[in-house]
Parts: sequence; structure tokens; C-alpha cells
Amino acid sequence: MFDLTGKTIVLTGGASGIGRAISITLALSGGHVHILEYDMEKGKKTVDDILSATGKATLHQCDVSDQKGVAKSIEGIASKGSIDILVNNAGIAHVGNIEDTSGADMDRVYNVNVKGVYNCMQAVIPHMKKKGGVILNMASIASSVGISDRFAYSMSKGAVLTMTYSVAKDYLEHNIRCNSISPARVHTPFVDGFIKKNYPGKEREMFERLSKTQPIGRMGTPEEVAHLALYLCSDEASFITGTDFPIDGGFIKLNG
Repeated sequence: MFDLTGKTIVLTGGASGIGRAISITLALSGGHVHILEYDMEKGKKTVDDILSATGKATLHQCDVSDQKGVAKSIEGIASKGSIDILVNNAGIAHVGNIEDTSGADMDRVYNVNVKGVYNCMQAVIPHMKKKGGVILNMASIASSVGISDRFAYSMSKGAVLTMTYSVAKDYLEHNIRCNSISPARVHTPFVDGFIKKNYPGKEREMFERLSKTQPIGRMGTPEEVAHLALYLCSDEASFITGTDFPIDGGFIKLNG
């Protein structure tokens, strides 16, 4: 089950955290993962780890906010065969309410989190129309519920969710499935860095406090998100499209 042998996968932001876990999981399930990554040093580490585990992976330097750059990367991959799966994972965060969010902040988050997803889907879909495919977008619980001090980030992830619904509807007849995953807080290097920067000397205390914001009592792991991604990208999920999948330790439904 969940065999991706022979599948060509394009994944953005595979250098660390959730993207790295998804890259490794899909590659070790038989797919050839093409990682579009801005940080080449960290991206190379992911690719090297996949290759050392006898998986298939190729690294492409790409800024997802650059429409021409994305199109060039996708065309290069498509010239060697079909593109079967696209995982839009690349994203950036921003902390602050609307008063704390400048126009430059909004543009920066929009360009990566919204325009980046648009750029990749627009470049890939013409190739997928030939034989079908799977698109998986990384949304967030912030797409569906209010989160304090995440104005710009919530804006961007709300857009990802509704783009997912729109693309799923528009490309049913082309056998292109489009879904999204909405994680709650997942323990990644970003979380560790955020705590260290904002709560020096109180790292352990804040880690425990943030962990307990999930009703289940802990943060998720990148691997848990990756396993859900594997299922949604596989043929076993062929009856699923236009759906968002929270993986949130009960946050959305049980926090009231």
C-alpha cells in the first residue's frame, strides 16, 4: 500500500521540518522527489539523506515567489516525463496582529505563502491535464479558526485553503485531485528557534506551555504530517479531492 514507485513528485520547501519529512517519506515510498528549495545548503542535506537511503531525489534552486523561476524549474522537470504529484509546502511565518503588520510584512508573506502556491500550481497543472495528478497544499489550522497574533499568516493560509477548493472543483474532469493538510503546532526547528529567540532562559517552560495548547497535550511531529501526506498522494486516496485534513491534536474541535 501507498506505493509511489514510478511517480515524479515536485515538492517545495524540503530543506527542514515538515517539508524534509514529507520529502523523505515520499522518496522512500518509491517516488522521485524533485525539491524546489531556496536554501541550497539545507536542501542538499535532505537530498543526500534520501540518496543514502537508496531513494531518488533531485535538488533545484528556486524561489517560489518568482513566477518565471518556478516556470523554468517545472518545465525542466516536465521535459523528462510526467509530473504526477505536487506538494506545496514552502512557507514563512509572521507574528503580529493587524496593527503590528506593515505593508511590507503583508507583501512578504503573500509573495511566498499565496503567490508561491499559485505559481507552482499554475506551472504544473497544464502538464497534469494530460494524464491526471495529485496536488497537496499545506494549509494550517489558522485557515479555519482564529489564532492570536497571526494576522498575515492566517490571511495567507486562508487563501491556500480556498485555492485548494477552487482547483479541486475546476479540474475534476482532468482527473487532478487537490487537497490540503492543516497542521496545528508541530515540533520543528522553527519552533525551537522561535522559543529561543523570544523566551531566552525559559525554553523548557515555554515548550511545555505551547505543547499543552493542543488538547492531546503535545505538539505533532513532522513525520506524522508526512504519513498523512503519503496517504493523500497515493492511489489509495483516489476518492478524495477538495478536502482539508486537520492534523491538530484536537485543536479545532476540542479547544472550546
